[in-house]
Amino acid sequence: MSDRELYCDTCEGVQPFEVPPCPDGHGVDCPELLCTGCGTAVLIATFAFQPTRLADRRRRPSPGRHAA
Repeated sequence: MSDRELYCDTCEGVQPFEVPPCPDGHGVDCPELLCTGCGTAVLIATFAFQPTRLADRRRRPSPGRHAA
């Protein structure tokens, strides 16, 4: 089990949160955390963003222009 201190809305203060035994096999990386004060569960969601298509676009010369 790993401990983190987070704000608990139910306790209305900063409390230690711990990772419960995870049946999905996440181990300490489980996105679910439990408040040790009141037992409220929170889910930590992470997002992975891929580069936009604009970042991959190369500037192409205009069709009417030719290199000198």
